[in-house]
Amino acid sequence: MLTLLIVTFIAGVVGTGLGGFIGVLFKKDSNRTISLLLAFAAGVMLSIVCFDLIEGAIATGIDTIYIVFSIILGVVIVYILNYLIDNKFNKEVPHITDDHPETHDDIDELIHADHYNEHVKNKDSKLSLFVAGIVMACAIALHNIPEGMTIGASYIYNDASLDGSALTIALLIGFHNIPEGMAVSVPLVSGGMQRSKAVILSALSGFPTVIGAILGYLVGDIGNIGLMLSLSLASGAMLYVVFGEILPQSILMYKSKLPSFALIIGMLLGLLLIY
Repeated sequence: MLTLLIVTFIAGVVGTGLGGFIGVLFKKDSNRTISLLLAFAAGVMLSIVCFDLIEGAIATGIDTIYIVFSIILGVVIVYILNYLIDNKFNKEVPHITDDHPETHDDIDELIHADHYNEHVKNKDSKLSLFVAGIVMACAIALHNIPEGMTIGASYIYNDASLDGSALTIALLIGFHNIPEGMAVSVPLVSGGMQRSKAVILSALSGFPTVIGAILGYLVGDIGNIGLMLSLSLASGAMLYVVFGEILPQSILMYKSKLPSFALIIGMLLGLLLIY
């Protein structure tokens, strides 16, 4: 268990922190670069879901209909949580209008840094800033908890060992978190935050990955049904994050077919590393 926590900490906190450090070196107008990197990272995650997690869920021997239902449940849970956050706080940002895309079209919207920066600009109370920070943390957690669950579930699937696919998944998620860390730090620096503080917050935003790993481990440790649930719920959550958040946002940030090609390349690279 300790080994799992250490590896997940490296994949989540260190990976995201490294991305945050790279992000603060970028110019403010870096939507194109981050768009392609996020799409590439989404492709890597899609490989993990399709070629490892779902395959592992099927290998438990549980009827496929229950696996499909559990994947759908994972999608629905993350969608509802994401919808509640967006519906509550997007309205507080001035540029959100009736004509604005329903999904995010800028890097600061993915983690609600625009909401935080608006409070900073208005010199609102510390309580308002704290609440805005909590909103950011929740938005980031929705992406990172399922990622952690994939590591925890794979750890159980590999008989409490980080050999083989479990270690590969941890490495891939660490790699996948680098562009996510960039997506956290860039809007914060653009909003006036000190670079060092933005890097620290980026690193901390990866901590929910550890929480997800614990959840994946605990659920997967209660037998085949628990393992199937852990793998399937994580798969559904990540499928929503890829197709409901990252890919639409990536295409809106950089209106081109290149994000789709970046996703394909990421998916193929993930396939090569998994097998």
